Amino acid sequence: MTVSAAGLRQALDQLADLRTSPVSVEEALERVVATADALFGVDGTALMLIDSDQALRNLAFSDARATLLEELQAEHGEGPGVDAFEDKQPVGAGDLAADDRWPAFAPAAASGGLLAVLASPIPYSDHAVGVVAVLAGQAHPWTEAEHEAIVAFTELVALLILNAMEASERGRLAGELQVALDSRVVIEQAKGVLVGRHGLTTRQAFERLRRQARDQRRPLSEVARAVVSAAEHR
Repeated sequence: MTVSAAGLRQALDQLADLRTSPVSVEEALERVVATADALFGVDGTALMLIDSDQALRNLAFSDARATLLEELQAEHGEGPGVDAFEDKQPVGAGDLAADDRWPAFAPAAASGGLLAVLASPIPYSDHAVGVVAVLAGQAHPWTEAEHEAIVAFTELVALLILNAMEASERGRLAGELQVALDSRVVIEQAKGVLVGRHGLTTRQAFERLRRQARDQRRPLSEVARAVVSAAEHR
């Protein structure tokens, strides 16, 4: 797995053509993950976008281990994709069998044959709307060149997503993303309330909201709105 400057330029040029291509969103996303597979020489790629509960969901992927990545991150609320999304910077895991950053996610991923992940956030305005993650079934120490390459790659993916948001014939994706972004705003507000009231970290505040939503079987955005509303009426 090595990324050359020439290979990166070629991959970005190929993807740039999609901005003016008549292909469907589905076909474009399939091209994105196939291009990432070839560029990084990995076993698979996952292109994940957030849903209204701020969970990362696969929109396109090229390997079954992407499903494992999605399920484990949603279940445990942790993982390289989650950190990349929250911190808005690339996160690499070179050997999940020996990684203690995600005590619930990492051993489960390793036992499922997912050992290396490099994830980068997909920027949109002041937020992230998802991540691109490249996956490997063997341990791999991600290089600085690979970190730089995935940042450049996801910046171009963001432009493709923006095109989809603005195209009227692609209204479903735009609608779903707008709901997710609106939900993110109120969830961030609720996190701020909990941080100020209880002295939590932003991650702890999010986990409290997520746990309450699960316990009450309510959408996360609904729980967040209730927290914000209660704070406004105190």
